[in-house]
Order: sequence, then structure tokens, then C-alpha cells
Amino acid sequence: MVPSSSSSLILFCLTVSLLLLLLPLPSHCADPDPLLDLCVANLTASASSSNFPCKLPSEVTADDFVFDGLSKQGNVTNLFGVAVTTGNVLSFPGLNTLGLSMNRVDFGPGGINPPHSHPRASEIGIVIEGKILSGIVTTKNVYYGKVVTAGQVFAVPRGLVHFELNLGQTKAFFFTAFNSHLPGSTVLPLSLFAAAPSIPMEVLTKTYLVDEDAINAVKSKFVF
Repeated sequence: MVPSSSSSLILFCLTVSLLLLLLPLPSHCADPDPLLDLCVANLTASASSSNFPCKLPSEVTADDFVFDGLSKQGNVTNLFGVAVTTGNVLSFPGLNTLGLSMNRVDFGPGGINPPHSHPRASEIGIVIEGKILSGIVTTKNVYYGKVVTAGQVFAVPRGLVHFELNLGQTKAFFFTAFNSHLPGSTVLPLSLFAAAPSIPMEVLTKTYLVDEDAINAVKSKFVF
């Protein structure tokens, strides 16, 4: 006969196993399968934790499934010499619930898409014109960099800091796709030096091991 303590342990293990089987797997929770044929975003309503509410079927048009913004070259006359044109759910409402989006990234000569990360998506890009240095930094501070040219494809794992630099003396651009309809972007220099309200000076001086004059010199570049 099994001792009562052993019986309790067996019962506990069976209960936990059953609960684990009943709980949805993490891979299924991240981006649930849609339950409707389509759910065009109603951008006038507030988004939920993951999606916008659907338009009424009577309000949906073919234009909701077409976006021409990526056909236009972006304005690269700025601090970084780069223009990112986003084709996410906010500009392309037909993407709502589909887990897809695209960007176009244009560079002036020597332009840079500065170190940034996408918290909600992995990324894959294809260079259309130019010579681009694509760099990734892992959470263990390992750097991977590769020069990619027209027709070559590069990938960036979700959440990792990465950048792209135009190595050429002419304009360059690429298209990139994400497995999220709203991948988000945290641009490190803007987050640190252009936050509103400002990050405390003491935090920045201690982080970069420099004095206030050095921090103010950098911050002055980000006055728009």
C-alpha cells in the first residue's frame, strides 16, 4: 500500500501535469489565429492589448488592403541621413490581426539607421539599392556585422539591438518585413537624449562616464 505522503505527491504531480496540458502554450499566446476572414482596423477606436477593433463589414473597402506609401522615397535630409517609412497597421489598416508589416528605409550617402530594437517582432530585409552594413548585438554583447548589397537578404531576431549604415557615396534603400502588424521601434539615441521629460543628468553622466558638458553637447543635436 502506498504511504499517504507518496499518494499526496503523486496527486500533486498529476494535477500540475493536467494544468500544464490545459494551459495554452506560449507560442500560441503570442499571436492568436484570427477567428474572422478579415478584421480591418477601426483606427478611430482605442486599441486593445494586441489589436484594434474591426470596422463594420459595410465600411470595409478594397483600399483597406492596398498601401502605396512604400513606393515613395523618404526625405533623408535629417540628423542621421535616413528615412523610415512604416507600413504597419496605423497606416495600413488591412494588416490588423495579420501579424505582418513592412517598412521602407532610405539612406543618404553615409546615412545611418542608428542602433534600435523592435520589441514585438523579428525582422527580415532585402537591399534594393546600395551597399549596407547590417549589424546586430546580442544580449551577451556579441556583435555580428555583414555588408549586404542589392538582392541580398538579412535577418534580425526579435528585440535585439541592431543598425544599418550606408557605406556608399550614393543613396541606398531596402525593404524590411516584420511578423507583427505593429512591431514598435526603440531608437537608442532618441530614447536616451531626446526623452521627454529628460532622463536625469546624473543617470546619463554615470552611464557614459563623462561630465555634464559632454552630455549637453550630445543633447543639443537632438533639439528638433
